Amino acid sequence: MQRYARLTQALAMRMRAPVLSGVCMVVLAGCAVGPNFEKPSPPNVDRYTAQPATPTVATSGVDGGVAQRFDSGNDVAGDWWALFHSKQLNTLIEAALANNPDLKAAQAALTAAHENALAQRGAYWPQVNAELNATRYKQPGSLAPVPSNNALLYNLFTPQVSVSYVPDVFGLNRRTVESLQAQAQAARFQMIAAWNTLTSNVAVAAITDASLKAQIDATKKLIGIESQAVDLMRYRYSKGDASQIDVSAQEAQLAQTKATLPPLMQQRDQQQHLLAMLTGKFPAQSQISDFDLADLQLPSDLPLSLPSKLVQQRPDVRQAQANWHAASANVGIAVAQRFPQITLSADAGSTALAMSQVFKAGTGFWTLGADVLAPIFEGGKLKHQQRAAEAAARQAAEQYRSTVLTAFQNVADTLTALQHDAETLQAEAKAESDTRTTLDLSQRQLRDGYIDQLALLNAEQAYQQARIARLQAQAARYVDTAALFQALGGGWWNRKELAETNDEK
Repeated sequence: MQRYARLTQALAMRMRAPVLSGVCMVVLAGCAVGPNFEKPSPPNVDRYTAQPATPTVATSGVDGGVAQRFDSGNDVAGDWWALFHSKQLNTLIEAALANNPDLKAAQAALTAAHENALAQRGAYWPQVNAELNATRYKQPGSLAPVPSNNALLYNLFTPQVSVSYVPDVFGLNRRTVESLQAQAQAARFQMIAAWNTLTSNVAVAAITDASLKAQIDATKKLIGIESQAVDLMRYRYSKGDASQIDVSAQEAQLAQTKATLPPLMQQRDQQQHLLAMLTGKFPAQSQISDFDLADLQLPSDLPLSLPSKLVQQRPDVRQAQANWHAASANVGIAVAQRFPQITLSADAGSTALAMSQVFKAGTGFWTLGADVLAPIFEGGKLKHQQRAAEAAARQAAEQYRSTVLTAFQNVADTLTALQHDAETLQAEAKAESDTRTTLDLSQRQLRDGYIDQLALLNAEQAYQQARIARLQAQAARYVDTAALFQALGGGWWNRKELAETNDEK
């Protein structure tokens, strides 16, 4: 076998010079047909909203009531969730990044797309194959024997090397590789988008869970207060100091409040199940610790990327750009398929009746060939395929522009939401403070005999309702803060495992 390998290598060397010289002449004359993709310019806008982003209002004495300032041009951290200063949240997100199956699937899809692009590059090079054929023949005596020794029964051994090459005269291979590379880029940014969405979803689910926990606690206290009010109203009714209408109204109020508790508990169960799923666990196997809003710190200094950088940071925009690039390359593929395809081939080997005679004088053979295949009539197939590719490229271009507009809308919506969240929290905190003051005064008046127990219960009821509204407003600030980091791209470019040194061309 070693002798066979040396001999086939020698034959290949003898063939290389004439074949490669012809190949080089054809390739040098070639060009890639179809449009050359040009990276789109950033949008010509200098801010996200009609008015510049200003610091939000502050609410003193309330968790999550700090004023938030927007630092224009500042970069987004790759671990932005650490700004909430919650070890429990950090642990959850790290578990999700390590175990989430959707993220792992996106990573596998990226690997497959990358390998497909590398595989297509093999078309740039000649295809070389070695073959050894051993056959035993029995010829009928009525026919002339084939071997020169007139044997009717003989063995035939034929080792040979075959070389074939398709010169990329019109850029079919180059456009195909370009399309696959763009598809690999699209898969990469689809994976990064999954990473960005995953981290945001975990943060939002944890914040929502903490908010629901506090709302459930306040609702249970409210039910207890209203239950006391019902008992008191029934007592007054028995003494003739209240009517049945008063009792029924108080009972209806209690029933309505009790009806709000099961949905809150259901929502919290769903958040717990969601956190389990996001971290790659079954709900029955997961043990998510309780979150408290007081354990989270609202970031006061928020980065705000320049609008010109947003299109480079948003993974969905980069994915749409890569899809547009792939569609543009597909136009070149469709155009190149309407041109002639040239195939160069060469074979060299030896045929002998015994292995010991292989490659002896008089047994060698070789062939050189060139094949040209040109489409003449396809019934309009190639023309319409090109038109379809051109339409798909226009579609991808418009989808890219739509994605850019959506990205800017997301940031604008989040900026205005943060402003209104702060204003809502300030108003709800003021309402809670006022009802707390009313409750304190009512307790004092009850001790002094100016009001009855029912009036105090009504004050406690108003306070708990104001507390629930404040908890909802408080959670909204945390949730929309996490949404801002997601809208700005999530800081993936500052993550070593996501950043790429040879970024998109």
